[in-house]
Amino acid sequence: MVHNFDIVIVGGGILGTSISYFLSYLNKSKKIAVIEQEHNVAFHTSGRNTGKVHAPYLYNPEKKKLFAKAAFHGYDMWEEYSKLRDLPFKKDGVLEVALDQKGIKILEKYLKWGKENGLEENDIELMNQKDLKKIEPEIKCEAALNVHRDGSGDYAIYTKAIMKDSKENGIKFLLENKVTQIKKENGNWKITLNGEHEIFAKFLINAAGGEAMDIAHTLNVAQKLTDVHFRGEYWKAPKQYHDLTKTSVYSVPEFPDYPFLDPHWIIRVDGSCEIGPNAVPVFSPYGYSKTENIKEFVPKLLEMLVSGARKAIFDRQFQELALSEIQSSMSKSAMIDRVRRFLPKIEASKITEKGTAGIRSSVIDDNGKFVPDVILIDEESSFHILNYNSPGATGALPFAAHIINHLREQDHLEYESDEQCGPWKFSDIIEKIS
Repeated sequence: MVHNFDIVIVGGGILGTSISYFLSYLNKSKKIAVIEQEHNVAFHTSGRNTGKVHAPYLYNPEKKKLFAKAAFHGYDMWEEYSKLRDLPFKKDGVLEVALDQKGIKILEKYLKWGKENGLEENDIELMNQKDLKKIEPEIKCEAALNVHRDGSGDYAIYTKAIMKDSKENGIKFLLENKVTQIKKENGNWKITLNGEHEIFAKFLINAAGGEAMDIAHTLNVAQKLTDVHFRGEYWKAPKQYHDLTKTSVYSVPEFPDYPFLDPHWIIRVDGSCEIGPNAVPVFSPYGYSKTENIKEFVPKLLEMLVSGARKAIFDRQFQELALSEIQSSMSKSAMIDRVRRFLPKIEASKITEKGTAGIRSSVIDDNGKFVPDVILIDEESSFHILNYNSPGATGALPFAAHIINHLREQDHLEYESDEQCGPWKFSDIIEKIS
């Protein structure tokens, strides 16, 4: 194992791997490594999602301008990259449905946001009940936002392809290596892997997803923030339902201030259909099982009680929502009934197979509020990416380029800004997302 690196990226999710991709073109003279504890990249959240390539209609163009731009241009980049590498990508659109008059007002807001974020007239349209019935007769709702510029892909496959390109350009991927200790030694970071191996880095990029907050705290960063974890579960629909709709269907979220989204009707890139996800509170970024959650219950609870998270967990509305999500995990009917509100033809008794669960980690500030946006923290010889959630996978490529450009502006990196990075010129990406 090589022991000395100029840059080490902790986390082989879609963002960490995308950062390595651009660095592999821009910093060819540097020794760079990606540390990933699993046997492959995108093993957790990056590969355990709906696979949707989202259009930016859900994102306030003033409060989430950067994320919206990343999603808008990320769509084009994933479509282009998929064609280049012969990877699955389907422009299949999505419907966002309103079940009442309040929901219609929200759709009107989403329509406005979508256009402000770059969507054109033929990309998105608001449809009334009568017009929707002509194209989707099984959907029951008051109105729908028909978003044509929305797609389906497979982010696990995308991330592995990005890793392959990075490795061919000299990036070292240290798979099956868990970071067990990080500390400064003689001006460099000494990183212990699996409790025994040691490597050294001049600069560290923390893109560890569900463990990013723990790593930040280890380095005495973001001490006033904490994270909470939610397991999103899915149910697979049998083949008799695969032609129920032509496109995926989302419903307007009832509580947009919380990361609890009503389950959706999802058509994946391979044509299979699922219901999900819910948002079940768990105590670990890997809390797929009872064993893991029991093991992490006490330390996570203590961490939450001495942080701003205690205000959230004692909030009555939060408690009611959390109990509702737990119920949706324990009762198949409770979860499927949410989708039956707009697809009444579905029968819970005919859905018997569970899909893959994924875990989302959300940050809570010291006031007990969920932080709605990504958090980027500069330190002298480290950079931390916290709360990188949806539409994180969609925007990973342009967002990774943005991060690298930011690090250059902070004098952490040097590179030629007009370097060709695969099918894209780096300066063109930065111009679009700036």
